[in-house]
Amino acid sequence: MRNPLNNTITKIKPSGIRKFFDIVAEMPDAISLGVGEPDFDTPWKVRDEAIYSLERGRTFYTSNSGLKELRVEIADFLKRHYGLEYDPMTEMLMTVGGSEGIDIALRAMLDPGDEVLIPQPCYVSYEPCTILAGGVPVTIALKEENEFRLKADELEAAITDKTKLLIMPFPNNPTGAVMERADLEPIVEIVKKHDLFVLTDEIYGELTYTGQGHVSIASFPGMKERTIYINGFSKSHAMTGWRLGYVCAPKELTSQMTKIHQFAIMCAPTTSQYAAVTAIRECDEDVANMREEYNDRRRYLLNRFKKMNIKCFEPYGAFYIFPSIAEFGMSSEDFCTRLLREKEVAVVPGTAFGDSGEGNVRISYAYSLENLKRAMDRIEEFVEEIRAKG
Repeated sequence: MRNPLNNTITKIKPSGIRKFFDIVAEMPDAISLGVGEPDFDTPWKVRDEAIYSLERGRTFYTSNSGLKELRVEIADFLKRHYGLEYDPMTEMLMTVGGSEGIDIALRAMLDPGDEVLIPQPCYVSYEPCTILAGGVPVTIALKEENEFRLKADELEAAITDKTKLLIMPFPNNPTGAVMERADLEPIVEIVKKHDLFVLTDEIYGELTYTGQGHVSIASFPGMKERTIYINGFSKSHAMTGWRLGYVCAPKELTSQMTKIHQFAIMCAPTTSQYAAVTAIRECDEDVANMREEYNDRRRYLLNRFKKMNIKCFEPYGAFYIFPSIAEFGMSSEDFCTRLLREKEVAVVPGTAFGDSGEGNVRISYAYSLENLKRAMDRIEEFVEEIRAKG
């Protein structure tokens, strides 16, 4: 019998995150700090709106682009929060999470051989989605001494005559790094100089702790027309399971993305879209409260690692911290495996997010302060034992 499998997909490795969770599932006393998912419930008013929409029988397909009412609310939100102006009728598309937006944007833009610049460590989907779209991923290794921010010289060095697209994964998963206005300015100039396009994944845009607020690269003069903006409700509104995101881009791009979306998906979940109208219209205070709670946890973890004399730069975005474990003379994966086996604490090796993550581990603080304290006590014991044997 002939091989039923596609050669491209068989060469792509599965996510490096999942295997640790499979082990944790068999360990009843284990504490997991590995999941990138808010521990808060979706705000009640959002859930209530979903229930109401079901009671009213609103269970039919929406338009391919999504509910008009929701797109209008999103356009207003983006203008208020980030100074972005998009036509909700022609420059916006509701997707099944931000992940679908990334996938269809790459498929709509790339021809075989086009190079895509991907700063790493980063979200695990960018590289495989690039490959599946026929593109060539070119990674840029971000450096801890730069707080894992993309620098102009790093970008310039990676550009070739085949480069078409730069992915901007900020605020960053797994490092928590952000790009402030001063960081973005030289990047914008290089993008324009080389006539590149940018896919900016700003799913954590509402979760920053600089005191200045998040700045979108799409807000810079001359960037809207060359930027694909990805966002959603999973992280900011604790709506991961609702699977709802959106893409904003020039209409010549959204029209092609919509074509892929209508053939592959049809529309984003109807109930989620009705609920999201309430989320974006009425839940700014809920988001602010969650952000403040995350910030308290962030400060707690930074303080604990400082007391343990473990090197850790201060992350200003998302809900992750990315401490260095290089001093212990073992790989990130070995460190995580031993920590799980010996102390029953699950964290994620930095290499799950790219080779440049070696020497670090990702710890999520989307967990209660009580769980974080218990986990950090165990991590401290583990570190002290390794140092004592040293």
